[in-house]
Amino acid sequence: MGEFVRLETRDGIGTIRLDRPPMNALNTQVQEELRAAASAATTDPEVRAVIVYGGEKVFAAGADIKEMADMSYVDMSERAADLSSALGAIARIPKPVVAAITGYALGGGCELALACDWRVVAEDAKLGQPEIKLGIIPGAGGTQRLARLIGPARAKDLIMSGRMVDASEALRIGLADRVAPAGEVYDAAVALVQPYLRGPVQALRAAKLAVDGGLDMALNSALAWESQLFAALFATDDRREGMAAFVAKRKPDFTGR
Repeated sequence: MGEFVRLETRDGIGTIRLDRPPMNALNTQVQEELRAAASAATTDPEVRAVIVYGGEKVFAAGADIKEMADMSYVDMSERAADLSSALGAIARIPKPVVAAITGYALGGGCELALACDWRVVAEDAKLGQPEIKLGIIPGAGGTQRLARLIGPARAKDLIMSGRMVDASEALRIGLADRVAPAGEVYDAAVALVQPYLRGPVQALRAAKLAVDGGLDMALNSALAWESQLFAALFATDDRREGMAAFVAKRKPDFTGR
């Protein structure tokens, strides 16, 4: 358990909880604690799905600008890859991951949300990539994950203007997947991942690997990657159980093996 980030596990859900008041600014320590929490969630077999949550007031309002203000090009060139890979560790959790967003998800906070599979957003939340107003661009996945999620034209609009979007616009453009009242965001995130908690663990892992990995490949290579993952699942107990249950017209009892 870190000072500002902790992994709380209950009923199959691992909650990666940010707690650095007042705005959950993502300084270097928070970034590395996120990396550690992602590793713990990945390796804990009791964790079947993950919720990234900043609390009732704010998700994360960006990187710690005070920490970066006096950094030189040399300083940041040595740090930038670690910043990106820390949030990338969230993206690489081989389990369903949802961001439960209250308040603000700006800059690095928005990039953290983009590293998740889905985003549940409070009705009064604001999201955006305002780095351009500081004379920089997003540096932890924002230019790449945002463009892949909502398309390059919309991504350029948000990144080059630095404007914030509200929950309704976020839902309309695909930046949000569900909108909920502010006090119900975490519960809505739980409801979203609930169907996966008793699912076939290896198949869920393969599905995420197939989609995420395939996006970085040419179509023919991605299809070959899919075929390899598909065939590999025939070595699992859950594949045998799933097909046996289908033939017997009963619900499958997956064990994760």
